[in-house]
Amino acid sequence: MTARLSSQSEGLIRFQRGVIARWQAKSPADLLAIDSLLRADRWRTMYRGVYAAYTGPHTRESELWAAVRRCGPEAALSHFTAAELDGIADRPRDAIYVTIPAGQRVCIGSRERNGGLAQVIVHRSTRLAAARHPARTPPRTRWEETVLDIAEIVRSFDAAFFWLSAACSKGLVTPDQIRAAAGSRKKLRWRADLAEALEEISDGIMSNLERQYLRNVERPHGLPRPKRQARMRRSASSAYLDNLFADFGVAVELDGRASHPVEARWKDIHRDNYFASAGIITLRYSWADVTERPCQVAAEIATVLRQRGWTGTLRSCGAGCAARTS
Repeated sequence: MTARLSSQSEGLIRFQRGVIARWQAKSPADLLAIDSLLRADRWRTMYRGVYAAYTGPHTRESELWAAVRRCGPEAALSHFTAAELDGIADRPRDAIYVTIPAGQRVCIGSRERNGGLAQVIVHRSTRLAAARHPARTPPRTRWEETVLDIAEIVRSFDAAFFWLSAACSKGLVTPDQIRAAAGSRKKLRWRADLAEALEEISDGIMSNLERQYLRNVERPHGLPRPKRQARMRRSASSAYLDNLFADFGVAVELDGRASHPVEARWKDIHRDNYFASAGIITLRYSWADVTERPCQVAAEIATVLRQRGWTGTLRSCGAGCAARTS
């Protein structure tokens, strides 16, 4: 007859979505019961010393619990995996990211993973105790720590900005919280750029396209500062305008979609028509407009603003600036 687990271990398995690590066993009797269940093929090994208390397919949650428990009691899911769990990322990565204390060693080889489990990528941190969220499960890093961790490993600062702005735009974390976490790190990649980016996010810049507009179009050409992410009433609902020059009734919308489905196109048209009836002219620009033709974009915006009462002067961004002749 197969031995039974203690009620404490059974409760832990339920909490961890059917997973338990050997180091979590509550008593020597539980270890004997685990070995018995494995021999009877009622359980199976996921990673070395981590077991599934079932024989069916693994869920994503079970895989995450198994990976973090394989790395020990102080480990935390981090980077893209923590972003997945907290809704910062739109989809999971193939690998599972785990951070462990700096003095610990964990090596998870491909032969150890059973049943096609995901690769586990292990990072080390000297400040994991502070970076780990105190309550959320499976164990994971805090939101602000997660986006800074991602910024450390992505290939470009544009990619880093994407993750910073994604977390802030979803209301999960504030620029001040990220700024405080950054200040507690002795080493930080792109520290000066991150500080400037957090100021821009505080000002309402929530995408790389909006950031390119600010840096390529608005600032170099001396356009007036708009209200960003301006909330406007639209019938019984609300709509947000990327850039609203409220004094002049002009909105600048930035469309970063590579493709523009018919449904989305009609949604934009109807929204623009609605605001036109309220006296707001909408100008729309794409990534190519903002990055390849910024001077012409600035000139167009300035022309419309002047027609609406702006008395400022469009500045040249440098030699050969096309805004001077537009």
